[in-house]
Amino acid sequence: MTWSETEKLKIAELTSEESRQFLTKDAVVLLPMGSLEDQGTHAPMGDYLGAECVTMDMARAAREMGVPTFVAPSIPFGGEDYFGSTHGGIAISQTTLVALLEDIFRTLTRHGITKIMIVNGHGGNVTAITSVTQKLRRETGIFIPSMYLWQISYELLKEILGPEAAAKSSGHGGDPLTSIGLHYYPEILRLDMRQKPSTSGKVRGVDVGGINAIRYGGAKIQAPVEAIEAAPHGVWGGDPVHSSAETGKALSERLVSIGAGLIRDHVSNGFDAG
Repeated sequence: MTWSETEKLKIAELTSEESRQFLTKDAVVLLPMGSLEDQGTHAPMGDYLGAECVTMDMARAAREMGVPTFVAPSIPFGGEDYFGSTHGGIAISQTTLVALLEDIFRTLTRHGITKIMIVNGHGGNVTAITSVTQKLRRETGIFIPSMYLWQISYELLKEILGPEAAAKSSGHGGDPLTSIGLHYYPEILRLDMRQKPSTSGKVRGVDVGGINAIRYGGAKIQAPVEAIEAAPHGVWGGDPVHSSAETGKALSERLVSIGAGLIRDHVSNGFDAG
């Protein structure tokens, strides 16, 4: 039996014999990452769900392009940052996240699985991802890209909605995640509980300039501001009232197209420039 004869995408659903048959040196493995944090009073805490859904669609699209693609279990906990103040959230230290990523990649590469791509949905994971993938490249030559979905999405939303409309919806607790959620899992969102974005506030006598920032003299200055101090209801910058399933569908299609294309053109050959 070959990989093209199975509908299973998740490594967790493969039997051990299927793993031996399908997870060869030619297989591409996608690793979804996210966090468990406040995304607004209307949205599920598991913001990793959005990254997981996009990753699954990406794997399907890559398979349709002829690439044997599988999805590793999601890392649902984000690297600890200013969202540690989120009630009900769970974060892990950057040291723990680095160790976790190193162990995952060590185990996969031990079995000859080196064509790996991270699909990331949390800014607090970026530092650990960069550290681990740089080290892995230096020591082994293995080149693992990380597609930070929501960073890419802010630019795509300008194309999908237009710059003015995108500015109204884009931000923490708004788009892209609320529209992504309305597209993939609308049944667990509570639009009746939406809150307007925070527009003011002070910390230690200084104006809050955003999550992890203060504002002084017209400048935005990085500071140890907790997320709950900047956005008590989890919404900053973008108003979720402007989010929609239609936007989520259009955005996910663009993200999937970019990701599947990268898998086909580069990840599948190990970024072999030769």
